Amino acid sequence: MIDTRRLQILTEVARHGSFNRAAAELRLTPSAVSQQIAALERTVGTPVVRRSTRGVELTEAGRVLTETAATIAAELLTAEREIERLTTTRPERLTVATFTSGGQRILPHALTRFTGDHPGVELTVIESEPEDSIPVVRAGAADLALVYHFDGQPPSPSGLDYEPLLDDPMWIVLPAGHRFAGRTGLAIAELAGERWVHGCLSVGEMLDHYAAMAGFEVLTACRGTDYQFAQSLVRAGVGIAMIPEVALTADPAGLTAARLVPPGPCRHVGVVTARRRTGPLVTGLLRTLRATVSALPATPLATA
Repeated sequence: MIDTRRLQILTEVARHGSFNRAAAELRLTPSAVSQQIAALERTVGTPVVRRSTRGVELTEAGRVLTETAATIAAELLTAEREIERLTTTRPERLTVATFTSGGQRILPHALTRFTGDHPGVELTVIESEPEDSIPVVRAGAADLALVYHFDGQPPSPSGLDYEPLLDDPMWIVLPAGHRFAGRTGLAIAELAGERWVHGCLSVGEMLDHYAAMAGFEVLTACRGTDYQFAQSLVRAGVGIAMIPEVALTADPAGLTAARLVPPGPCRHVGVVTARRRTGPLVTGLLRTLRATVSALPATPLATA
């Protein structure tokens, strides 16, 4: 039987990358931490950590155990919340994590419907990117996360479920007076020599990839992390931008947009939930999100 206290110690060692720092966090001696890790390794029959010049790192077995530890901690938190619900008269609570453009365009419509059906629920919304929100769901600090990924496989973290919601095509946003204004579609290969404004670091990385395939190097005017800011810079004539449809600005003044034609990336939006913690509130919000994206109107810039 694996000792859950030892799993907690392993988690702290992994988080800090050091026996000494983990010991300080746990208020133990480094020797005690080392002994507990050694005992855990004897139980599972294989090393769970390795020492390197960068500190202490997890082995594959260690990663499996820390993921299990996170799941156990989340289940315990869920049990505490359920017991609290049964023994108190406090309102039911739901915590949702979302990326910024999803929180601006998709989530408000869904929550308006949801709160109409569940007026007594206390809602908490956390703004975070998928790489941060997925661990939050796993840890039990959020019930649901609105996430995205680009080309490739969707996220499939241990103990969590992923449900696709919509494909979010990319658009090329240009100043209104640009030579390509009025075009309905543009290929990346046509945009060699343009200066680019990035509203997301991962979009910049993908643009570099597709531009290299088209035979040119991207000229970057700004590497930002906000699509609305990027479009304001496009409006000011700083450059052009590649923007997902959900993140297109609602104010088309001074801008024009053309659909990105293949080859090029596409953003995919979905929802991550904990596999064994999908109660009626989560199920209700999932249902509302599905209805919301099926009726999501195009932004004025996409129809201008």
